[in-house]
Amino acid sequence: MTKKPPTGTSPKQPVSRTERRGSRRCKITQLMRVRPSDPEKDDFEDMRGSVSVSRSGVFFQSSEPGYEVGMRLFVTMPYSQDPASMAREYLAEVVRRDVLPTGMFGIGIKILMEVGIRHSYNFGSANFR
Repeated sequence: MTKKPPTGTSPKQPVSRTERRGSRRCKITQLMRVRPSDPEKDDFEDMRGSVSVSRSGVFFQSSEPGYEVGMRLFVTMPYSQDPASMAREYLAEVVRRDVLPTGMFGIGIKILMEVGIRHSYNFGSANFR
């Protein structure tokens, strides 16, 4: 014997959520150095591994309570103290802050632009003629 739904109702359809991300995420753990860019905010330096990364954003977990949605950050990734590392620094904005059941925070950041020093090489005052 099979159950039939009562007349006038339809079987439950799965609720579809619209994907809001512009690009796919990859679950990559990459060490990052995160610090506020605003000198008026409480200063902190957070060394964390990413949980997931996309072309324009990063999600990570932190115990640092100082993150706020809209806060601008300097993010160095992949972070290494090796002077020959390929680390790059970015300006980012906090777009998500979730309180996790573990007591930590889930932080989502959007990469706004790469910040860096443009090198101009000067090999002396040689006169070229």
